[in-house]
Amino acid sequence: MKNTLIVIPTYNEVDNIKAIICELLAIDESYHVVVVDDSSPDGTGSLVDGLIPQYSGRLFLESRPKKEGLGLAYLHAFRWALKHNYKFIFEMDADFSHNPQDVPKMEAELKKGTDVVIGSRYIDGINVVNWPLGRILLSLSASYYVKFFTGLQVKDPTAGFVGYKVEVLEAIDLDSVRFVGYAFQIELKYKAWKKGFNLKEHSIIFLNRIKGQSKMNGSIIWEAIYGVVYLRIQSLFKR
Repeated sequence: MKNTLIVIPTYNEVDNIKAIICELLAIDESYHVVVVDDSSPDGTGSLVDGLIPQYSGRLFLESRPKKEGLGLAYLHAFRWALKHNYKFIFEMDADFSHNPQDVPKMEAELKKGTDVVIGSRYIDGINVVNWPLGRILLSLSASYYVKFFTGLQVKDPTAGFVGYKVEVLEAIDLDSVRFVGYAFQIELKYKAWKKGFNLKEHSIIFLNRIKGQSKMNGSIIWEAIYGVVYLRIQSLFKR
C-alpha cells in the first residue's frame, strides 16, 4: 500500500499551483499529489501537466470537464485514491492558506491512531491571518451552529485541511454524500464521527490567500445552513 496522497482541487489557481506542488513534494519523497482540475480557463491544468515529467510517479492530474464544486472534486479524488491503494489521504487548498509544513505533523497523528485529523483554526484560540472580521465571525458562527444541531464535538467543522485514514473513506458511502460546497466538509466529518471513527484537531495557522480569488459565495453558505439540518434529520431517521 502506498503511503500519503495529498489532494488539491483547483479552479483558476495558476498563480499558486506550481509553488505548492514543489513545496509539498520536497517535504518527503513518499508524498504523492493529485490535482483535480475543473478545466480551469487560466491554464492551471496545463501547468500541472507540464510538471508531471519532473515528478514522475508522484504527481498526477485528474481533469474534469467543467466546474462542479469542491465536494465533487474531492469525491473524484477519493475514488481515485482508493483505486490506487493509498494509506492516508489529505485534503488541502492550493492557495497556501494551509501550510504544507503542517502535513507531516498531521500525518504523525494518523500514524499514532487518529482516524481523521483536522487542521483546526480554532482549537487553540483564533488562528486566522488577514481575514476580514466579518469572515471570521461567519466561520465561528458556522462552527457553533454545526455543534448545536449535530452534536459533533469539533471546533472547526468547516475546516478544509483534513487527513483521513483510508479505512474512513472506505467506510463512508461516497455515493451518498449529498453536498458539494461549504457543507461538504461538515458532511464528511459528521459521517466519520457517526461511524465511530476517532477525530482529532491539530492547531494550524490559516493564512488568507495572497494570489488568486476566493471561491466562496452566497450559495455555498446557504447550502451549509440547510445542510446541517438535513444531516441531523437524516441521522435521526437512520436510527
